[in-house]
Amino acid sequence: MKSDSLSASQRKLLAIAAVTVVVLQFPLVARAEDGPEPESTLTYNVGVTSDYRVRGIAQTSKKPAIQGGVDFALKSGLYLGLAASNVKWVKEFNGATKGSYELDLYGGYKAQITDTSFTYDVGVISYRYPGNNSGVEGFFPAGTYSNASTTEAFGALSYGIYTFKYNRSLGDFLGNVNSSGSQYFDLSAAIDMTNGYVLTPHIGRQLIPNQTGQANYSDIALTLSKDFGGGLTGTAAALATNADRTFYTDTHGRFLANSTLAIGLKYSF
Repeated sequence: MKSDSLSASQRKLLAIAAVTVVVLQFPLVARAEDGPEPESTLTYNVGVTSDYRVRGIAQTSKKPAIQGGVDFALKSGLYLGLAASNVKWVKEFNGATKGSYELDLYGGYKAQITDTSFTYDVGVISYRYPGNNSGVEGFFPAGTYSNASTTEAFGALSYGIYTFKYNRSLGDFLGNVNSSGSQYFDLSAAIDMTNGYVLTPHIGRQLIPNQTGQANYSDIALTLSKDFGGGLTGTAAALATNADRTFYTDTHGRFLANSTLAIGLKYSF
């Protein structure tokens, strides 16, 4: 079996997800009428994407990913969450022998600025790759990197349909040595197209220090999402970057920052 093919378990999960999506096409039980805002909410989600991209960079070597998460939020604006996905880059880019899934832990506070139309969101997110041995001496090229797990602080400011977000790493960024203080700038807009459609243009800029400048790049995306009702949402995202081909090519010769169209489905409950 080729190293970039899906495992039997991943194929099985994809099949289950596909069947689930078909079932969800049928009418769902109507929700109860809206009442007073609850003091807290707990929601879950599960989904699949044809090509898991983060800031334009392929996380699963351009292969599908199964994903899921849980979110807890208080009426006050405080929130906590957890998300998980399979990944390939820790092994196939950093050259590690361990690190096949991503576990994101995040929390923050969001609120409206009093007497204005601005809202803000501040918090911390940690991208964990449990068991990864990126950075362990004796492995090549993994030994030339640091540990893949990364923590970022972030802040976002929104006005109407527009959002500007800033992320800054609190340590090395995704295994790049001496890359603490890496920054990502994100400007996007959510345009309501009616009938459940939302169009979201995005432009971002990633800066990773002490990597001879080759790691820095910009990415753009245009995402169309459709709310089908009953918790089911579909997305189609066109993505492109100007990332350096040499720096962002993995150990199998795959350029991970090429232009692509990624299709996804997510069910929230």
